[in-house]
Amino acid sequence: MTERVEVRRGRYYDSVRLMQASAAAEAAPGVERALVAMGTDLNRSLLAGLGFTVPEGLGPDDLVLAIRAGDPAAADQALAAAGAALAAAPAPTGGGFEVPSPRRAGAVAQANLALISVPGPYAFVEAMDALRAGMSVMLFSDNVPLPQEIALKQEAIRRGLLVMGPGAGTALVHGVGLGFANAVRPGPVGIVGASGTGIQQLCCLLDDAGVGVRHALGTGSRDLHDEVGGASTLAAIDALAADPEVEVIAVVSKPPGPEAAEQVRAAAAGCGKPAAVAFMGEVTLEEAAREVLGLLGRPILQAYTDWAIVDGPHRPGHLLGLFSGGTLRDEARAVAGAVLREIATEAGAAGHAMLDLGDEEYTRGRPHPMIDHRTRLDFLAQAAADASVGVVLLDVVLGYGAHPDPAGALAPAVANLTTAGAAAVVSLCGTAADPQGRERQAAAIAEAGASVLLSNAAAARLAARLAGERP
Repeated sequence: MTERVEVRRGRYYDSVRLMQASAAAEAAPGVERALVAMGTDLNRSLLAGLGFTVPEGLGPDDLVLAIRAGDPAAADQALAAAGAALAAAPAPTGGGFEVPSPRRAGAVAQANLALISVPGPYAFVEAMDALRAGMSVMLFSDNVPLPQEIALKQEAIRRGLLVMGPGAGTALVHGVGLGFANAVRPGPVGIVGASGTGIQQLCCLLDDAGVGVRHALGTGSRDLHDEVGGASTLAAIDALAADPEVEVIAVVSKPPGPEAAEQVRAAAAGCGKPAAVAFMGEVTLEEAAREVLGLLGRPILQAYTDWAIVDGPHRPGHLLGLFSGGTLRDEARAVAGAVLREIATEAGAAGHAMLDLGDEEYTRGRPHPMIDHRTRLDFLAQAAADASVGVVLLDVVLGYGAHPDPAGALAPAVANLTTAGAAAVVSLCGTAADPQGRERQAAAIAEAGASVLLSNAAAARLAARLAGERP
């Protein structure tokens, strides 16, 4: 076994690029483990925990590339793959329409927006400096303490600015995608979301219905906790209400705190524009899309949600959900739970599980599952071998920043699962213009034996019905 640990002093890269580089290194042949990260205290501990030698003097401003492979040639290849991923130009994030680079830069400048993606312990100082310089902040960083989040958002309110995050992975500003974003057409809708994949799913459903999005502002998943009080959500509603090109506002969130929910409902009702509020567990994203279409006076058409439905027997057993997005997991859990309670069969009574593999419990030392599917591949292999699992439901999220070919990574494991007798249902979140090629992705997954739906709620309903079937 060969171990290589390289340090590049004073070389900073953002979190998305580091995750992509780690994924590229781990995908190289013969690699057992790879980590590409900044040399923070957390990452130094992680290196040691993974069995790597921690270099002397490694600091938070240093880049470390750690590879464990079967032989020196494999280690060299992995380091080269990581280097290529770090050197690659960022993918275009133009929201599905051609926008020249100067226009992209102008859009961000027009928004006077700072994008911050440093390790959590350092994020507060950078974000506060940006606010005091008069810039709104998109804070991709996570692991920011709650008191610091509250302080940043209070400072933003005092200055008439906006803090998106911490942990804000998705945004569209003046049609320009930031972080994880789908290629959507420009249009009259403004979205505020305390959830990344919830924003993405709503954007995709609207895009399929022919309606575009002007802004989608992610506020971070804790914004609607009562301690934070929906500070950024309320500010974002005000900002969208003040934009004359926004005709309808939509608010999307994981289950909020009761006090924050009441404030957001009141703000949406009183903002002066038609507004739809979708809290997971109360409303599905499908229903939110239909409400937005109705508020726009557009025909409320049934979304094109059924790409491929596999009809046929499967082994009895419980439902296992393997999600890369927390909001899609929450929506699926609520929808599937309602279906299973209605069926009220022995098979639909117990044993079901819905996992968010993007949670820190699963991403420590690994890239996010929207970038690297290795964790889900492990779970899929376990599910295929576990006769108690009858149905597996998983999301596949396309768009900028996500894995370049998720079907290529997942299809063999899905085929192994369905060959073992379990049913597979895939919620495919993407648009026709996404760079991975939605039609190609759907066809490859369907060929592996999975049902493929473009609505997460519809996929959850199907999976629950299959899990509730009697043998």
